[in-house]
Amino acid sequence: MPTLSSLARAGALGRGAAPKRAALIGIAALLAACNPAAGPWAPGTRDLKLSASTQTAPAAGETIGTGAVKIALIVPLTGPSGPSSVGASLLNAAKLAYADSGDNDVSILVKDDRSTPSGAAAATQAAINEGAEVVLGPVFGAGVKEAGRVARSANKPMIAFSTDSSAAGHGSYLLSFPVEGYVDRGVSFASQRGKKSIAALVPENDYGTLAMAQFQQSAATYGIRVPVIERYKPGAPGESVRRLAAARDQFDALFIPEQAEAMQAVSKELVANGIDAKKVQIFGTGLWNDARTLNLPALQGAWFTAPENAGFNAFAQRYKAKYGSDPARVATLAYDAVSLAIALSRSQGSQRYSESVLTNPSGFNGADGVFRFKADGGNERGLSVLEIGGGTAKIISPAPRNFTGNGA
Repeated sequence: MPTLSSLARAGALGRGAAPKRAALIGIAALLAACNPAAGPWAPGTRDLKLSASTQTAPAAGETIGTGAVKIALIVPLTGPSGPSSVGASLLNAAKLAYADSGDNDVSILVKDDRSTPSGAAAATQAAINEGAEVVLGPVFGAGVKEAGRVARSANKPMIAFSTDSSAAGHGSYLLSFPVEGYVDRGVSFASQRGKKSIAALVPENDYGTLAMAQFQQSAATYGIRVPVIERYKPGAPGESVRRLAAARDQFDALFIPEQAEAMQAVSKELVANGIDAKKVQIFGTGLWNDARTLNLPALQGAWFTAPENAGFNAFAQRYKAKYGSDPARVATLAYDAVSLAIALSRSQGSQRYSESVLTNPSGFNGADGVFRFKADGGNERGLSVLEIGGGTAKIISPAPRNFTGNGA
């Protein structure tokens, strides 16, 4: 698949193409290698919760490029303790995307949201005042909500990087990895593999609550019976696991939406109570895409859903070659958002950032695979299913490459 920048330079996204097809854009090159367990960051983790601040508007940031089409990039360049490495990584990724795009007619207005909701609102307003047609970012859910309010009042679309699905809305699109997508892919695959009755072991936290709601919805969609859902206080799964063990003849799969660092305690209880992936199919979300889960006894043979890492690994190599450091795992979001904004500025004329273009059902192909925005601001992503075994994870169901076939 050609890169987005090569498509744009060659005019492959020109106005003469049918709009519904022209929006299916390739950002990442064809990549062969895949290391699904690489990287410390697991897409899908819940955003930080940030309190409101009385902060004043950020100072004007740098501008990348000199083109007439203005794009806002709202990132947390600073935080309570000083400069933010995540914000710097997002900014570097945006610069890399701009350089990869070749000649273009875009200016990127970089604004620091200072890691606060009020800072995000002020940064967004400043960029819109300077003529931004679309807002890329912010990262944190609370900031996305405030920035979205400002953008909507100015009738400007926003493509944000939060995993907090409550921050999505009409005109405020999330380019991230929400838990809902992980869960639906996992339940769908379990159904395809003949699982008829799935229990759930769910932590009592925000991520668990979101995952449980989507689990119940997906189970209903795919005709899966849910005989029991056990919730537990984080770090204390023992009593809930014992109750599951007493009812284990009622289910043939077990869903556990828990983060990697907490899975050691869960695994210990599962083994102690005779529940492991050799006897009942265990599956989780992208939070298990972490070395800490791969050697746990109870998870040998377990599944989890995750993006394929080939695109990120190639991006990370190029990033390190240019900047001399490893990117944050979220950096591909800024890279993809800037690449998309530049490509649409070339191909879609005055409608470049309209709802009909951004929610094209054909979707787009980014560094982390295929994705498309939904009218409610959420997204759908092509995710793979991996199986844990012997300290590694192998892909047993590849991520779809488009939204026209199986897995869409």
